[in-house]
Amino acid sequence: MYKKAQLDNGLKIVAHPMPGMQSLSLGIWIKVGGRYETFKNKGVSHFLEHLLFKGTKKYSCRAIKESIEGVGGALNGFTSEELTCYLVKIPGRFQDLALNILSDMVLNPLLPKIEVEKERQVILEELKMYKDQPQSYVGELLDELLWPDQPMGATIIGTVESVQNTGREYIASFKQGHYTAPNIVVSAAGAVDFAKLKKGVEKIFSKQKKESANSFLAASEAQTDARVKLFRKDTEQTHLAMGFHSFKRNHPLKHALGLMNVALGGNMSSRLFNELREKRGLAYEIGSAAKRFYDTGAFVVHAGIDNRKVNESIELILKELKRIKESLITQDEFKRAKDFYLGQLLLALEDTMDNMLWVGETTATLGRTFTIAEIIAEVKKVKREDLREAAQQIFKENKINLALIGPLAAGEEELKDKLKLK
Repeated sequence: MYKKAQLDNGLKIVAHPMPGMQSLSLGIWIKVGGRYETFKNKGVSHFLEHLLFKGTKKYSCRAIKESIEGVGGALNGFTSEELTCYLVKIPGRFQDLALNILSDMVLNPLLPKIEVEKERQVILEELKMYKDQPQSYVGELLDELLWPDQPMGATIIGTVESVQNTGREYIASFKQGHYTAPNIVVSAAGAVDFAKLKKGVEKIFSKQKKESANSFLAASEAQTDARVKLFRKDTEQTHLAMGFHSFKRNHPLKHALGLMNVALGGNMSSRLFNELREKRGLAYEIGSAAKRFYDTGAFVVHAGIDNRKVNESIELILKELKRIKESLITQDEFKRAKDFYLGQLLLALEDTMDNMLWVGETTATLGRTFTIAEIIAEVKKVKREDLREAAQQIFKENKINLALIGPLAAGEEELKDKLKLK
């Protein structure tokens, strides 16, 4: 199903040919992101990602966009804690064009000073935008609680100070040091000609030297007591994010965690949605998410709740966490969680872009790919007891982290006293 190759310099190629598809999705992944930075240079990976769209030795900024969009394609990029990705979705017959554009962006960006200064202002506005969106900003506050005083817990976009102090020469040096062959994965899915892709990648990237892989500071999960962070703001509702340290990307209980997430807050049938929204009308938005990284992870409950019902909402959330920690979920609930978990994966992988992201991310982070059949077999082995075991390992009273944004009267210590799972 998947086709793979590796160049002598360490660069990896992975593809999922999908017969009958008209589109090709292509991505170039760099194993670098927010946690590869320091507080001094925070946001440089994201800054660099923006600048790679501003022109190369072969293509101007305008030519990059027009070359892809002019044939019906779409071009984008993103930066996460552990990865940077540049991606294209395009009609399959333009495979060579997509590879040429993306590879030239990655290898030969001009990084013109005038664009550095313009993009600096754009990113500073982006910072303001996220801070003005409490449903997003509360997540940043929670990350600071989960991983304090370390790059893992700092925002990917950086701070006003770090963005203002990052110069063009430093950005160029950062790129040269991190965008190296062993840290690059080229992934593709859809109407892909793998032989042609491999030949093209070899021609373009084989001259890159074999250097050492990027490294980052290991995450510290040290925590002895619950932590609370309040950001008082005159909002119409209170935005809540509650988090616990959780499992790393390839933990043996990763699927149990995924199923527990579905049962607790993964859809409209979930316990949190039913208890807080359907039964009591305390929240419009309520859900949960499992975040996984190389060596750490987080389980997060997020909600927008009635300003007058903050204490009641927190109590109900903790009640549900305690319940799933102490008692097995019902057989019916377990079956629905498994069917939803696998169904969502199958539906997503009908799209060439999702397939490209699937094989690219797992290759870049774990050095391997997973077939649908492998995932189904693994999920089938999960038992109800595994969900309870996951909950018992994660939901500990001294490991609670709570971030809130809203017109709050209570103080942090007062709220901390209410965080009880016993």
